[in-house]
Amino acid sequence: MENEVAGEAKQSSSYRYWVRETTDAAAPPPVPRKLSADDLTNQQQPAPLGSVWNHAGTWEERNLNTWATSRIKDLLTSLDSIEFSGGKAGISEVAECNGDAFLVTVRNKKRVGYTYKISLKFKGKLLLEKKAIKGYIDILEFSFGELDDLQIEVRLNEEKDLLEDERLRIVKDVRLFLPSICNQLSKFEQELKDR
Repeated sequence: MENEVAGEAKQSSSYRYWVRETTDAAAPPPVPRKLSADDLTNQQQPAPLGSVWNHAGTWEERNLNTWATSRIKDLLTSLDSIEFSGGKAGISEVAECNGDAFLVTVRNKKRVGYTYKISLKFKGKLLLEKKAIKGYIDILEFSFGELDDLQIEVRLNEEKDLLEDERLRIVKDVRLFLPSICNQLSKFEQELKDR
């Protein structure tokens, strides 16, 4: 009885693993033809990315640390000074710029990336009190595509004559550098992509 049910199920099923016989609606089988010299010269070969030896576009990684570090320093030291409530501040130098930048060619596609940690030294003046302020803007580890979530920490040098309220106000005001920093780092990302 079980064999009869299994036989009926096989006959009623329309599924086949492959077609054993050809039908009139089927496409004709492909006919091989020999390529001529014109066919070979007209064939478009994409220009390989990366090194000359890597025609297939397999894995290739280039270290861009030297270029990236100097470019980040150039872009961030060129930031304009900002004026805030009761003072003015500007970036004096890049105190620390550590990280990696790379260009990877894989399967004939170019991919770039970086991871950096930066510390910027700033100087400024409070206009009313005529006090000089100094400190650091720390950009903790950030990488390619994360500029929208960029956060900075502001550290003031130990100024004994600043009140706690003044310190908090200065820290808040120095955070106004964030949009300018993001703008310069997005320029860096675009230049990195274009390399």
